Amino acid sequence: MTTIEPHRPIPNGLSRRRFLTAGAATVPALALGTSRPALAATVQTAGVAPAALAGFDNVLKTYIVERGISCAQLAITKNGKLVLARAYRYSDDPSVPKFTPTSLFRIASLSKHITAVAIMRLAQDGKLSLGTSVAALLGLSTTADSRLANVTVWRLLQHTGGWDRDIAGDYLYMDHTISRSLGVSLPITRDHIIQYAGGRPLDFAPGSRYAYSNYGYLLLGMIVEKASGMAYESYVKQKILTPVGISRLRLGRTLKAHVAPGEIVYESAQTSKTVTDASGTTVPAPYGGFSMENRGPGGGWLASAVDLVRFARILDAPGAVLNATSIGRMLAKPETGVTENGSWYGAGLWVRQVTGHLNTWHSGGLPGTYTYTARLQNGFTYAALFNRNEESGSPDFDVLSPRMNAEIGKVTTWPTTDLFPRYL
Repeated sequence: MTTIEPHRPIPNGLSRRRFLTAGAATVPALALGTSRPALAATVQTAGVAPAALAGFDNVLKTYIVERGISCAQLAITKNGKLVLARAYRYSDDPSVPKFTPTSLFRIASLSKHITAVAIMRLAQDGKLSLGTSVAALLGLSTTADSRLANVTVWRLLQHTGGWDRDIAGDYLYMDHTISRSLGVSLPITRDHIIQYAGGRPLDFAPGSRYAYSNYGYLLLGMIVEKASGMAYESYVKQKILTPVGISRLRLGRTLKAHVAPGEIVYESAQTSKTVTDASGTTVPAPYGGFSMENRGPGGGWLASAVDLVRFARILDAPGAVLNATSIGRMLAKPETGVTENGSWYGAGLWVRQVTGHLNTWHSGGLPGTYTYTARLQNGFTYAALFNRNEESGSPDFDVLSPRMNAEIGKVTTWPTTDLFPRYL
C-alpha cells in the first residue's frame, strides 16, 4: 500500500496568497476571472493515457475544469518507465494554442531540486565542501551581521541560513524597493539583490530553524558558478541534464516577447508595476511583475512534466549523475530535525521516511504557474504542471496531491510500455 503524502507543508516560490503584498510595486488584483478566456465545454487532450490509468487522467480533467485552468500537463512513471504523458487544454480562446506533453512550463520552485543536484554533483567531484561558509566562498561582507559567516552551503540547501521572508520580505520580489534603496535603475540584477541583502541583518541564527528562502537558492546558483567555473545554466545542462538524456530544459525569461519555443501562455488575474524598467507601467503579473532572470536557480527553469519525471530517476538510479552517497546526502535530515508530521526539508525536496523508501515531493508557484511533483514508494513518480495559480476567490489548489494519491491504490495492472522513447 502506498503511503499518502500530506500536501502541507510544501512551500511555493512565493506564497500564492502573499504575492499581492510581496513588494511595494504590486497593485491590487483584478477580480478573479476578468482576464480569463472563454472556456470550452470539454477538455481537449494530447498524448497517451492508458485505460488502466484513466483515474489519474480524470483527476486532471476535473481539477482544471473546477479551477478554469486552460493548460496543464501530467506525466507518470512506474519503476522508471514513463506510463502516462498527457497535455490538457480547456479553452476555446484562439490565443491559447494547442500544445503537447513536451511543451514547456515555468516550473517555479521545482527548480530548487535541480540546483540541489548540481551542488551535490560539485561536492561529489571534490569541487565544493558543503560545510564551507558561503560568505567566505562568495566573498560576502559580514559587516551587517557577523552571523553570516556561519551560513554554510548545507544551510542554504535546507533553508536554515537565517533569512525569513515573513520577517524581512522576499528579496527576489522587492525589485522596486531595492532599486530605490541602492539608487540603481530597473531592472535590477542578482548582484543588486545580494548588495541589498548584505546590508541587512539575518532574521535568525543560522542553523537554528527552518524558513523557506528563495534568496538562499540565488546564492546557491552563484556557488555553482564559483565552484565549476561555468555559467550556472551551462553547468546544469552539461553535467546534470545531458547525462540523463534531457535536452529541453532551459532558463525562462520575464517578458512574453522572449518566450522559448514551445512555451505555454501563463494566465493570471493579478497585475503589477513592471520590474523591467522605471516606467511604472501596470502589466500582467506573469509577464513583468517579477524577474525570471533573477529567479533562475530557485524558480527560473522551464520544463515539461515528462522532463521532470525523467529527472527524478537521478535519485533512483545512482551512477550517471549522483552516486549513492550523494543521493543519501541530498535526502539527509537537517540539523533542525523533522517536522511534527515526521517530514523534513532535505536539499531542494521535502522528504519522509516510509517503510523501505524515502518519499520526496515539492510544489512551486508563481503568478500564472502552479507545479507539483512527488516521488513515492513502489516506483511511482508524477509531475503535474498548470498555467494558472491559486488566486483570491479560486478553489483550493492543494487538493491535487490527495486526489492523485487516492488513485494509486485503485490501479490493478500497471502498463509495461515505456513511453520515454516517444517523448525524447
